Amino acid sequence: MSLAKTSRGPKSRKSNFKPLAGRFGQVAAILLASMVLVCVVVFGYITLFIVPNLPSLDALVDYRPKMPLRVYTADQVLIGEFGEERRDFVPIADMPEVMKKALLAIEDDRFYEHGGVDYVGVLRAGLANLRSNRSQGASTITMQVARTFFLSRQKTYARKLHEIVLAYEIERKLSKDQILELYMNQIYLGERAYGFGSAARVYFGKPVKELTVAEAAMLAGLPKAPASANPVVNPTRATQRQQYILKRMRELGYISEAQYAKSAQEKLLVRGDRRRFSTHAEYVAEAVRQYMVAQYKDDVYTHGYSVYTTLNSAEQTAAYDAVRRGVIEYDRRHGYRGPENFIELPKNADDRAQAISEILLKHPDTDELQSAVVVSATSKLVRAELLSGEDVEVNGDGLRFAAAALSGKGQNKIRPGAVIRVVRDAKKKWWISQLPEVSAALVSLNAQDGAVRAMVGGFDFTLNQFDHVNQAWRQPGSTIKPFIYSAALEKGFSPGTLINDAPLTLNSGDSGGQSWDPQNDDGQYEGPVSMRTGLKKSKNLVSIRILQSISPAYAQQYLTKFGFEKDKHPANLTMTLGTGSVTPMQVASGYAVFANGGYQVKPFLIQKIVNNRNEVLIDSQPARAGDEATRVLDTRNAFIMDSMMRDVVNGGTGYAASQKLGRRDLAGKTGTTNDSFDGWFAGYGGDVVAVSWMGFDKPRSLGGREFGGTVALPIWTDYMRTALKGKPPIQRTVPEGVAQLDGDWIYQEYANGNAVRSVGVEDTRSFWEKLFGSRPQVPGQGAGPAPAPPPRPSMPGDDMSYRGGN
Repeated sequence: MSLAKTSRGPKSRKSNFKPLAGRFGQVAAILLASMVLVCVVVFGYITLFIVPNLPSLDALVDYRPKMPLRVYTADQVLIGEFGEERRDFVPIADMPEVMKKALLAIEDDRFYEHGGVDYVGVLRAGLANLRSNRSQGASTITMQVARTFFLSRQKTYARKLHEIVLAYEIERKLSKDQILELYMNQIYLGERAYGFGSAARVYFGKPVKELTVAEAAMLAGLPKAPASANPVVNPTRATQRQQYILKRMRELGYISEAQYAKSAQEKLLVRGDRRRFSTHAEYVAEAVRQYMVAQYKDDVYTHGYSVYTTLNSAEQTAAYDAVRRGVIEYDRRHGYRGPENFIELPKNADDRAQAISEILLKHPDTDELQSAVVVSATSKLVRAELLSGEDVEVNGDGLRFAAAALSGKGQNKIRPGAVIRVVRDAKKKWWISQLPEVSAALVSLNAQDGAVRAMVGGFDFTLNQFDHVNQAWRQPGSTIKPFIYSAALEKGFSPGTLINDAPLTLNSGDSGGQSWDPQNDDGQYEGPVSMRTGLKKSKNLVSIRILQSISPAYAQQYLTKFGFEKDKHPANLTMTLGTGSVTPMQVASGYAVFANGGYQVKPFLIQKIVNNRNEVLIDSQPARAGDEATRVLDTRNAFIMDSMMRDVVNGGTGYAASQKLGRRDLAGKTGTTNDSFDGWFAGYGGDVVAVSWMGFDKPRSLGGREFGGTVALPIWTDYMRTALKGKPPIQRTVPEGVAQLDGDWIYQEYANGNAVRSVGVEDTRSFWEKLFGSRPQVPGQGAGPAPAPPPRPSMPGDDMSYRGGN
């Protein structure tokens, strides 16, 4: 059997191509018809559903961004910002070219060429979406403006159609520059920053016009993932995108090769949230916020108010540093208390890192005092880990403060898992420290008009928002004595009046309670001394005898001249030792009367308020010293009290201030309350009045060897070193109506025999001395020191043995 071979020639192959070509034609026709149908459907959808429901573009045409409340110092340093959105509106004409180019390079390099939609990009995104489950966008800047103002971020084709239609409408109504201006001011860029003007300040602490190419590229990369890939949260991802943008800028010819090479290597200094404000004035900013909310309600957070305070930024920084330094030095004098907390360290590395992060977030850093978890500890070396993951080693002198906790036993021992505080000095050496428990405050005023120059309400606002300057009612101790002495001058006393510094027992009527045996702080008595010496050495018994002579009722009313509240001070002899209640702001206001020559000026913090159209809403015009309508004190009284308080600083309990500052024109008074619950220093130099205070929020003793001169005076001195820098010493002129008697000042009307010559001192002068006067009294001399009384047994309720002073 033979097999026949079939032959297929050219004719046969041509016959097979015809059905295949037909099939391709049919498919093409179907696809074309489908595309036409899709276009018809899309056109119909746009015509019937999108166009009729397009939102009004008034929000774009009349753009009113949400602007936060901002608080500034008098020299325009930002100290506070309140609002959901941080935004600095920057007109497109003021936006630097490098920032615009960086943005266009990554977001829409054909922005000025297309009509709102880049079809090449849309086609590319569409094909990518067909191949992948993940949708990809190709939005132009105009489309992003449409989405930002009117649409959600949901990635659907319906939303994309809305974007396209809105983009054409936006392009029809607005110019390209207007669209770009909207985008660059409205877009979210992480860390609550909206717009590139705000982002430049938040991330780099500078105006957008000062950005380098590298910084502009970093910001331009933020719109894609502002929350998760910004340089604060994820510096690695942010840097990768920045480098890509720099390459794009070079490819597009926006920057030269040299600029690219330099920018790619530039090290950026990114500011974290805690470093947003170069000047620490959190208590001031919060006080302003509360005032603004009371005046303008919740509008303050969105309407762009700017408040300019009276603060001087350099003095505010000096005050902040002085308070923190004083608190930390006090805290170190009283020893290490032990770790703040303990955790068990897991063996697994990832679990350990997680545990350390969780506990340190509960113990946030406070400026230079960083929290850390100990991972190993011996008496010679402590290793610990910071929240950032950085490992620190503390050895040598850095361990000295906590030596007892390293060698001892018990719950306070430093061991692995302990939460401690570490601080790094200028030489990069680590030291163990601790978070202070004591509180402190400082406030400074301009004595001429009451403007607040500096105000620090506590050690750290983040840890304790209680404002000790305005809210803390504390006993003033001996800082109240100058006001009692001032009252005595109006009753015929003079600095040369002799007062007996001797023991005194008072009944319950004099003390407002039980019988009272007041004492000098040092337990020593000098007998008759001049009133000047009594203030200089802060003699309690001298002050009590003065008040006893002029009467508590008179002195209580007299205090109101200086802004003190009458009902806050007891109408008994304890008043002169500072058993009433005052705030540091009140004390500063009171001392300003002495500093300015007798005028009461009311402290004020806000100089000017403007709205977002730069219209001035409030412009403070305070009463100034020199306006006789504000006079509350005879100029002679202010002059004499100034001379007495200068003695306190130049040779008395405040001597350290004049010694360290090298000035003889300082005046003031130390103050220590009973059992050293509060330490004060109040004083002034020229027109700068400052008050410093230290104490515990739950009152307890600062320590048996702590006084106003040891805890508050160093803070005051540190601040005044900056506040008085470059200011010449002030020498007061002698006012009319003041005379000399026995070598000291006295009112003219009392110089001819009507003066109070002595209190509690037997007059042993001869007839001729009484007739012609005696020689000037030498401070501390006279009848000789009176012996201290023998100690009496302690009894229940014996706390009326008041030893406050200094």
